[in-house]
Amino acid sequence: MKYEINKFNDGQVTAKIIEKGDIHIKIRGNSYEDLFKAAAIKEAWDAENTENKTAIAKLTLFCLLGQRSDRRFHKGESFDLKIISKFINAMQFDKVSILHPHSPISLALIEHSEKISHFKFVEQVYNTLDNPVLVSPDAGAYKTTHEIAEKLNADLVPSNKVRVDGMPIISIQGDVRGKECLIVDDLADGGRTFKFLAKALKEQGATKVFLYVTHGQFNYGFDELKETIDHIYCTNSFKNIEDKFVTQYKLEGIM
Repeated sequence: MKYEINKFNDGQVTAKIIEKGDIHIKIRGNSYEDLFKAAAIKEAWDAENTENKTAIAKLTLFCLLGQRSDRRFHKGESFDLKIISKFINAMQFDKVSILHPHSPISLALIEHSEKISHFKFVEQVYNTLDNPVLVSPDAGAYKTTHEIAEKLNADLVPSNKVRVDGMPIISIQGDVRGKECLIVDDLADGGRTFKFLAKALKEQGATKVFLYVTHGQFNYGFDELKETIDHIYCTNSFKNIEDKFVTQYKLEGIM
């Protein structure tokens, strides 16, 4: 199945199917425009397959928009992930695959969805480095990082963070003296939490601290992160990054 996408001057997105068959749309999915592109393609495909009951439609989202807004944080606020999930569900794909979603709520809200594991990327980083200690940055990341540590037969050190008067207080529950550490998490928007965690790890004797995140936004650049982190690894699920401080794993088929 092949298709083409066009965008008018006013921002309208339109799609055209140029070859029939099963469909598999692969997009970053981190913007409303991306989701509208997928919807336009799916609508055109549906029109071409009204009598083909065996045709299969799949959607892969490499970086789901709104995945951190997985609840209503304050009274009177919108539940953004719920809105986005309803839009995706309305497209009626047979399968929706999501790379390393921030929380299981995404999979619960999006019909016919499945998680794409980030394990192979962490494994590549682990094999590149010298048997680093894996570090989970908070309680929410512990379970996933523990599963990866077991598969790699790697040491794991949990950490936790609380804020006191607006400042992060970090506790590290393990010995990292004389060891290289690899922090593993799903995403980084600004990344300051990782800066402070890396600082705490080095204060406790870590020789080097590396960071892996699947979704690298890094909205404020890398100057602060370079103060305590030795190198960053991520995929290009959110955007392409051209910086020697970052090693990116390229995902295939991003539209």
